[in-house]
Amino acid sequence: MADKREIALQKHKEWQGKIEVVTRAPIDNKEELAVAYTPGVAEPCLEIEKDESLAYEYTRKGNLVAVITDGTAVLGLGDIGPSAGMPVMEGKCALFKRFAGIDAFPICVDSKDPKVIIDTIVNISKSFGGINLEDISAPRCFEIERELIERCDIPVFHDDQHGTAIIASAALLNAVKFTGRQDKMGQMKIVISGAGAAGISIARLLNQIGFGDVILCGRHGAIYQGAETNDPEQERMTAETNRNNVKGSLADVIKGADIFVGVSKAGVLTQDMVRSMAKDPIVFAMANPVPEIMPNLAVEAGAAVVGTGRSDFPNQVNNVLAFPGIFRGLLDVRASRVTDSMKEAAARALASVIPEEELRADYVLPDAFNPKVVEIVAKAVSDEAVRLGLNRK
Repeated sequence: MADKREIALQKHKEWQGKIEVVTRAPIDNKEELAVAYTPGVAEPCLEIEKDESLAYEYTRKGNLVAVITDGTAVLGLGDIGPSAGMPVMEGKCALFKRFAGIDAFPICVDSKDPKVIIDTIVNISKSFGGINLEDISAPRCFEIERELIERCDIPVFHDDQHGTAIIASAALLNAVKFTGRQDKMGQMKIVISGAGAAGISIARLLNQIGFGDVILCGRHGAIYQGAETNDPEQERMTAETNRNNVKGSLADVIKGADIFVGVSKAGVLTQDMVRSMAKDPIVFAMANPVPEIMPNLAVEAGAAVVGTGRSDFPNQVNNVLAFPGIFRGLLDVRASRVTDSMKEAAARALASVIPEEELRADYVLPDAFNPKVVEIVAKAVSDEAVRLGLNRK
């Protein structure tokens, strides 16, 4: 670990940033300067003044995404502040470019006030074709995203919520096929450990796809209607989850479950809990850097399919499987927003990258470097945007 730490620090110091601005216009003489800047630049300005949509034609707006954080929930590091979150935002921008050819800019907002964050993003949104919210703590992230969707005329997507949900759903769709549970769709029992941004978004998408009864568990146990410990977002989720309003600890509610999804903390799932699940259970323990249960222990306890959030184990739920393709699809058709049906389309598309006959216990998610991923996810999203009439191209 010491060596890895030193290598990471050395490389970041050497790079002094993972992205840079490169000019697309030649500016090597007075004539080129006069076209790219004054006086020539006035002409597109005047056209855009008459028709704002022409910003997509005359500027880079249609391929620009803002990656925005307030630094309150950075990776597994917590509230480390906007400046300390900058390396992560730069990395996200580099991934946008590497995997989808999208130009993205890191923006770190020095405020924890949702109103300030919302107003800041709204006020800069005209420069971009999409907004990627990143590493903003719950429950503030829900309020921030909801209001931005209402006030912005471009897609707003909180990747920690929806990217994670899309990839987890894709993995579970394939795990269901691999374990022969297709006939149980709608009747399965799913337990999610972690009732914050990712857990709630996963629950919503699993419900939408129709997996079965989803039970969210927080630090006080099952999330049920009227629990004193529920925050407003968790209470809202009780209308969509935990059909029988069951109460109790994770150990209590996981009995007989077909699927466990962890977005909480290390070690909360024991082998005895896995043994108490249904036959051939599916376990996705995605806490980082240490999962809710280590994969070998889950397999020893009977898990048929195991996934984590780590790159050193099979079936990694890595958000790079989702956000590049999703934004590529949105930008390609100049979509005005992201819908729940687009998220479902993205999840099903991602699952389809692996042919059913090639599914294995250690292969229910494609590799992040599989070139088909971005292409297939982007097409599913753009097709759905067009179907809904949310495209502007």
